[in-house]
Amino acid sequence: MRAIPLTVTAVAAALLLTACNGGGNNGSGGKNSSACQIGGVSLQVGAASVAPAAGDTGEVPISITNQSKTCTLENFPAVTLGQKGVSGKLSAQKGATAQTLKLAKGDAATFTISYVRGKDGDATSLAATEMKITLPGGDSAQTFPWKYGPIAGQGARNKPNASVSAFQQAGD
Repeated sequence: MRAIPLTVTAVAAALLLTACNGGGNNGSGGKNSSACQIGGVSLQVGAASVAPAAGDTGEVPISITNQSKTCTLENFPAVTLGQKGVSGKLSAQKGATAQTLKLAKGDAATFTISYVRGKDGDATSLAATEMKITLPGGDSAQTFPWKYGPIAGQGARNKPNASVSAFQQAGD
């Protein structure tokens, strides 16, 4: 007789735990309502540490300032570098760990694009002219000019030797 109530309790607890996992963005590509959106934040490209010659590494900082209600940055930003007809999505920096940041109105965060400069005219270098940034949980992108020279390819132009860092809290 006791086995039935314990089984029912265990099944009920399992159902409750399963139901708790149904909300938010589970990585399936849907929009996350608490995620910071391009329309609610300002993005600014900072002063870059430009790679002067082929094989050198450069860094481009990007700052994000929340202009709207409190929002969340999770995972990594999506950055695509492109030129006419060819583009390559950047991967997360090796060893970087994503963190979740809550940004109240006026709060800021940063991330950095690190890249290896390619050779002008090289078939595997991406002579990027633009970068598109999308925040996690959103589907809108903001485009900026890329003016830091060609990016070395990792075997092909659409596989740029560049990566993005995790979001970091900025300011106090």
